[in-house]
Amino acid sequence: MTLGNEAALGNEAALDQELDQELDTEFEDEIDNEFGIDMPGKIIAVHLNYPSRIAQRGRTPEFPSYFFKPASSLAPTGGTVERPAGTELLAFEGEIALVIGETARWVSPEDGWQYVSQVTAANDLGLYDLRSADKGSNVRNKGGDGYTPIGPVTIPTEGIGEGDWRVRTWVNGELVQDDTSDTLKFPFGQLVADLSQHMTLEPGDVILTGTPAGSSVLLPGDVVEVEVDAPNVPGAPTTGRLVTTVTQGETDFGDFGNRPAVNDLQRIEAWGSEEEHAAAVAAGRATPLDAPDAGASDAATTGSTAPASPLTPEIRELLSGVAVATVSAALRKRGYTEIFIDGVYPNHEGDAILGTAKTLRFIPFRPDLFKEHAGGFNAQKRAFDTVNEGEVLVVEARGVPSTGTVGDVLALRAQVRGAAGVVTDGGVRDFAAVQEFDIPVFSQGAHPSVLGRRHVPWETDVTIACGGAAVQPGDIIMGDRDGVIVIPPFLLAEVAAEAAAQELEDGWVADRVAEGHAVDGLFPMNAEWRARYVAETGRG
Repeated sequence: MTLGNEAALGNEAALDQELDQELDTEFEDEIDNEFGIDMPGKIIAVHLNYPSRIAQRGRTPEFPSYFFKPASSLAPTGGTVERPAGTELLAFEGEIALVIGETARWVSPEDGWQYVSQVTAANDLGLYDLRSADKGSNVRNKGGDGYTPIGPVTIPTEGIGEGDWRVRTWVNGELVQDDTSDTLKFPFGQLVADLSQHMTLEPGDVILTGTPAGSSVLLPGDVVEVEVDAPNVPGAPTTGRLVTTVTQGETDFGDFGNRPAVNDLQRIEAWGSEEEHAAAVAAGRATPLDAPDAGASDAATTGSTAPASPLTPEIRELLSGVAVATVSAALRKRGYTEIFIDGVYPNHEGDAILGTAKTLRFIPFRPDLFKEHAGGFNAQKRAFDTVNEGEVLVVEARGVPSTGTVGDVLALRAQVRGAAGVVTDGGVRDFAAVQEFDIPVFSQGAHPSVLGRRHVPWETDVTIACGGAAVQPGDIIMGDRDGVIVIPPFLLAEVAAEAAAQELEDGWVADRVAEGHAVDGLFPMNAEWRARYVAETGRG
């Protein structure tokens, strides 16, 4: 290579770099011109925040959780967004967007709102067809070009409180979302404070604050509009309507990456509920379920993309040998006292269960409802025929012991499918036969009646009340001879670690009592006994 060639290549590289810088500057100028904000270094979106959406999803977060969206997903009002070829579930989410005005790091929730300089409207579009491919990251299903329309204008926050805002969304002129920021589980100041614990929020950064109930699916040709305003403050400032039209893409995804995939659970979640999906099918706007009348969670057996159970092999190992009573004490310390499924006992002495809840609900008997819902592949049969390995089938039998809600055939089916157990606050039919099976069954005892005396099998995979405890699909069910408890999944890891440590401590204390020591000062341990425990075991 000659010196001249090297110089030429150097000049070419410099020109390329200069061109890239010019293009970046043009894009930043476009953002500034279109939205009136600095080019955001970060777009951070909140998963669940509005109580209406939390109720719709059936899970309540203790703290906010987030995901990132790329700046390349930004789009102005009046633009289009493409539903990719081969997909069906492009959903809108009207949201209030916060624009950071000054650098925020380690700020308090009380001061967090002060770091927000502007508010605008946003549409957090997402493609449910790629949720399973992302496995929770939302990179592809939320990061597509045009998937974050924002604007049309921003509203300065001076003189306006964080609870004064309203977000509304229209699809084809029909109002479908309408909620206010004073209802949020996690106020704006808390979001800013929480994020500032982990990263520096810089001027221009955007926080999407969650969507209310009403999010649903868009079809090519649909027009979605989002508006944010402060209707009760002087001047009632508004962003105006952020307008986006959906078009149909023509290019298929390649086979060198994950391809779109949907199932009944995704369809129901994208449309909002089984009822809304059914209405969309009737209107010719949605694809029918693959397993009609089977319910949302039954679709999980054909590839649900629900988050994986937190009940990992490591946590199972931690809880091995730990008493339910010890875990319940750890839950009580956290304010969870109504987590006992009361009145149920194991069909084998010494049985224990540990698994993820799958739910079945019965309602009171009524002849017309029984005729309509108890025949064929009813909810009871579906539940036992679709329970998966490691799941505990939890049955809400309304606390009625005088009827059989589990029989030998159904219990055997659950065992064959690898279920971790069955819990019912009703009775068990064919009790002696069920006792011969290996599967643990917790119930109120035996009863010979058949289905149709006290109950109608109604639905599966919904939040239920069993033995006085609320149980949601995905909750952790743990049981031994003392009884059965329900552990919220987000608490499992910390509760398991604490209970396992406590079990070891209790065992050491029991050994000292067996040696003849008095319990006073030993249980619970005073400073002297604690020091001895640490010295002998090496555990704090």
